[in-house]
Amino acid sequence: MSNDSNSNNDEKWRSSLSAEEFRVCREAGTERPFTGALLDENRDGVYVCKCCDAPLFPSDTKFDAGCGWPSFYKQLEDGNVDYREDLSHGMRRVEIFCKQCNSHLGHVFPDGPAPTGQRYCVNSVSMTFKGKDNVEIKG
Repeated sequence: MSNDSNSNNDEKWRSSLSAEEFRVCREAGTERPFTGALLDENRDGVYVCKCCDAPLFPSDTKFDAGCGWPSFYKQLEDGNVDYREDLSHGMRRVEIFCKQCNSHLGHVFPDGPAPTGQRYCVNSVSMTFKGKDNVEIKG
């Protein structure tokens, strides 16, 4: 992909996302812990990608990890979450991102609850919550 193509794509995202959403979703930033709108969301529904609406996490896999970000122990079966090694900030981690639009979601750690042992630690601003009552809440 050429620089012009990346630039055009960035302009598209900048026009549709807030500055904070762009920083997190498109530049792999992180929102401050305990500040996300979806941290305390407990209704039934599904969490979808902020950028493309791909379904990511069912609400029944969300748990309170005490880390300051929404945490899930399993992604949806359709596999819209993908993984890549992240060596930034002097750490070795596994970044999670949306398979459909390449939006940064957060990281996954091997310290979650059963049955998977995984903790998907996700930025609220990278998701939208769609409740069973059809109410949409943006992170």
